[in-house]
Amino acid sequence: MAEERKGVVTFKGTPLTLVGPEIKPGQPAPDVTAVDTSLQAVRLSDAKGKVLLLSSVPSLDTPVCDTETRRFNQEAGKLGPGIEVWTISMDLPFAQKRWCGAAGVSSVKTLSDFRDRAFGQRYGVAIKDGPLAGLNARAVFVVGKDGTVKHVEYVKEIGSEPNYNAALAAAKAAAG
Repeated sequence: MAEERKGVVTFKGTPLTLVGPEIKPGQPAPDVTAVDTSLQAVRLSDAKGKVLLLSSVPSLDTPVCDTETRRFNQEAGKLGPGIEVWTISMDLPFAQKRWCGAAGVSSVKTLSDFRDRAFGQRYGVAIKDGPLAGLNARAVFVVGKDGTVKHVEYVKEIGSEPNYNAALAAAKAAAG
């Protein structure tokens, strides 16, 4: 049975239960596979040697997730070739592709966790209960070139944006 963490995050003030371990800086990043907008499997371990900023969002079709992904898209263009920004949600790849086209997002790689649900479970962001059950909570992880987690933020209130400056600073520091 997967570990359950109650009240780590809230949605409109209501505590939710997350499934999976709490990821902490310094530990190896769990390897997961998600699906890109071309329906190709993408493994985290395939990006070894690059810094990854992983942005977990419930759904791109919601206002805060839209705002967050657009902001990281703007920032991603300034980060340089050694840093990639991946936004991971339970949205289907078709919906992600449509959203990216409509939003003009091209510097962020959107990945769907729908097929295997591995990201949500291994990164401790899978929401078990409440109105968002089945989606992934809002969180940001920075993984260094060596595959080690450098920064973690589980956003306490799912309707709030993450600390962009902290995540971007961690990604830049990890890139050296």
